[in-house]
Amino acid sequence: MRTRKQARRRPDSVTPPDRLADDTVWPLVVRELADDLAADARDRDRAGKVPFDEAARLREAGLPGLLTAPGPGGPGADWHTACRVIHEISAADGSIGELLAHHCALSWTVRLLSPGLAAHDIGEPGLLAGSAEPPRAESGPAGLALTPAGDGTYHLTGRRFFTSGVAVADRLLVGARDTASGDVLVVLADPAHPAVSTEPYTERLGQRLAGAGTVTFDRLPVAAERILGVLPYDEHAVTPYATLAPLVLRLLLVHVTLGIAEGALAEARDVSRASRCAPPPPTGPKEPTAPAGPAPEDDPYLLLAYGESATAAHTAAAVADRATEALAHGLLAAHGLGVAERSDIAVLVAAAETVAHRAAGDITTRVLELVAPHAPADPLGADPGFDRFWRNVRALTAPVSPDHRLRDIGDHYLHGTHARLTLPV
Repeated sequence: MRTRKQARRRPDSVTPPDRLADDTVWPLVVRELADDLAADARDRDRAGKVPFDEAARLREAGLPGLLTAPGPGGPGADWHTACRVIHEISAADGSIGELLAHHCALSWTVRLLSPGLAAHDIGEPGLLAGSAEPPRAESGPAGLALTPAGDGTYHLTGRRFFTSGVAVADRLLVGARDTASGDVLVVLADPAHPAVSTEPYTERLGQRLAGAGTVTFDRLPVAAERILGVLPYDEHAVTPYATLAPLVLRLLLVHVTLGIAEGALAEARDVSRASRCAPPPPTGPKEPTAPAGPAPEDDPYLLLAYGESATAAHTAAAVADRATEALAHGLLAAHGLGVAERSDIAVLVAAAETVAHRAAGDITTRVLELVAPHAPADPLGADPGFDRFWRNVRALTAPVSPDHRLRDIGDHYLHGTHARLTLPV
């Protein structure tokens, strides 16, 4: 087991977030970082190491500060900018896109649950945040307990699995049950404390570099100001604005999924283009040669496949953009957001998930067929690594049931049913 103090690596310099907020600066920084990540994405995925170096690149670029909920005391980017940044990074490396998505979602969660708390506390230069598997208030997070210490502080004890960021994060957002009151409290924890230890998990099917792992809290002292709020049991006690928190994460992960699919399609296109200029493989004088098929530029089936895949990507992006716009309006409405408006946003997010998941699954599967005849192997005979796109998409989409999403959408469309207000952390 590795503790955070042993594993932490700090950047020597960080791009100031207020400078990144300039619309002429952040696109250049993100584009340079994306190119850097894409250059060795296949090799890093194969190695499956804990992403300490990748996290350092993010910190040096200043993205944790940029991808922080804007507000008093913090120069974070607006919602549209955050989605574009995560989308572009995901096209280069889906795992790092997921890591950033969780960080961004957590900063918004802090703002939505505790408007008086400075959300930039988890996004100041050099800090990354990670999140646990989302428990619900009515069931309570298994294994995490908050015991009052008698002086206004608590002790956090237990063990939880985190889907992203725990191996490299500087802040963790968890839900834990107060042993005195029985309430589920939202806690902001410091993983560098000696009472916290982590065990990275890199043997996932996909998203191997997202920093997943198990964290153990051994009577971690938690000050009162680190208690962000209570998860209410009664949905009528929850404001529609606060319940945008789970929708924020879900939609950001949609952008991660679409980014992966678009990155896969772009790399496959490069392989197909390169194959037009590649010389035919040498054959011996007595070896029979197979009849030559159509050149890639003349192959109608290849053109059809790329046309269908590109159209699927464009369609899914359009649905995701509509959900992104609706959620942006909801975030701006703040506590003026009504139940009906929140329900409409939830339906659009569910539609974006369903369309994006299907498109990304189809695209990353088809890419394997498109590049198989043309992808050059390295000198050791290894494949070019296009399977990582399919694996990454599966890791993101498998836990989400499209049938449940479609049922909710249909119920809303047919009966006008409002989605239940919940607050998973």
